[in-house]
Amino acid sequence: MNDPGLLDRLRKGEESAFNELVESCKDLVYNTALGIVQSEVEPEDVAQEVFVQAFQSMNSFKGESKLSTWLYRITVTKSLDHERRKKRKKRFGQIRSLFGWEDSEPAFSDFHHPGIALDQKENAAVLFQAISRLPEQQRIAFTLHKVEGLSYKELSEVMNTSVPSVESLMHRAKNNLKKMLEDYYKSQ
Repeated sequence: MNDPGLLDRLRKGEESAFNELVESCKDLVYNTALGIVQSEVEPEDVAQEVFVQAFQSMNSFKGESKLSTWLYRITVTKSLDHERRKKRKKRFGQIRSLFGWEDSEPAFSDFHHPGIALDQKENAAVLFQAISRLPEQQRIAFTLHKVEGLSYKELSEVMNTSVPSVESLMHRAKNNLKKMLEDYYKSQ
């Protein structure tokens, strides 16, 4: 991924180099966005935003980290921005409905990850719902480590923090998920 020739071609604005980047990284970007925004359609929009920003800011990439690390950072940022916009839009819709200005927006349906087997959909939906309730940094660390398979060192680079901080985030995320899932299954 850190092919110096590809970087040079990208910085020159070569369309073939950009197509090569998109082709080699589209799954990385899509899956990361999917893990954060937890929707079946919206990760495609996020992925487009990521590649547009990567194209526009390629000359600002200093090469101090891997190109994939840089793309992960952009993807996480764009995914979180997307989530914030979605929450604002949902809150605004609720406010509008309180005042009777218009019908409230429909609630978002339960998320079903396309890679989950049919017999595991219910368990996966419960897990993804619990993940979505984690604090932002814990959710990012957990998703990138468990879903994308990034090591703690890679996570520290993507999240621009230390490995001990990542270890702490993962520990807290696991404890929070354990508590949420225990509470859920006790109430069943």
